[in-house]
Amino acid sequence: MTWFKRKKKATEDLPAAAERTVKTEGLFVKCPKCNTTIFKKDLMANWNVCSHCRHHMKLSARYRLEMMFDEGSYELFDENVLSTDPLNFVDTKPYKDRLASTRAATGYNEAVLNAEGKVNGFPVVMSVMVYEFIGGSMGAVVGEKITRAIERAIAKRCPIVITSASGGARMMEGTLSLMQMAKISAALARLDDAKLPFISILTDPTTGGVTASYAMLGDLNIAEPGALIGFAGPRVIEQTIRQKLPPGFQTSEFLLDHGMLDAVVDRVELRNYIIQALEFMMPAAQLKG
Repeated sequence: MTWFKRKKKATEDLPAAAERTVKTEGLFVKCPKCNTTIFKKDLMANWNVCSHCRHHMKLSARYRLEMMFDEGSYELFDENVLSTDPLNFVDTKPYKDRLASTRAATGYNEAVLNAEGKVNGFPVVMSVMVYEFIGGSMGAVVGEKITRAIERAIAKRCPIVITSASGGARMMEGTLSLMQMAKISAALARLDDAKLPFISILTDPTTGGVTASYAMLGDLNIAEPGALIGFAGPRVIEQTIRQKLPPGFQTSEFLLDHGMLDAVVDRVELRNYIIQALEFMMPAAQLKG
């Protein structure tokens, strides 16, 4: 005589596969540096900076604008300036297709956003590079949009802040992309003639032709902690000079120690640092609008 009967199989008591999905999936992020698991909302409240080791993770261009402007309020301009395919370039796929798929995947039209608004009540023009858009590469439209932002700052007699995050010039546009280095630099010379400040913020990574031009031309050059900043990659440099590079080469801290930067500022403190810099660099009567 059996003491019990199994009325249904054990597997029937288990929830369906879809129901067994972990409910916390997507709610937590692991820091790539210290491996600490962080609640995603807490991480975003800290502008993607790890509260344990202060590692600065990548932050989207829109969040950067929201972080800098008063109450996160700003107005975008030149959004309809779009890249074409002047060279009919094809690598693993046609450049036209790459542009279309990148716009669809990222929600950005180009590798830079232009915006204007107020920072602590001060009118400011900003350009923020979009690393998600083909590595933040600088093509003809990026050069045009940043130049227009500089010209708008001159016309409105206000400062400009440019945040860089880029792999360099966009190879799909060949020489046309390299010409943007001179084009933006010439616009910055006109800004200097107008005695208006340019604050350059370098984030991880800032490399290639962007570093070799406007990113390092600021009246004040600021970098985030641990950012990769350089022109050529370390391997190329070692093969050229036939020497081993020192530890930490091309990090923002290394560049600060060697006089290439004015400051390395934690992202959480960056807005207040910019406000203090603007108050110092421009008379309050001219700056406030």
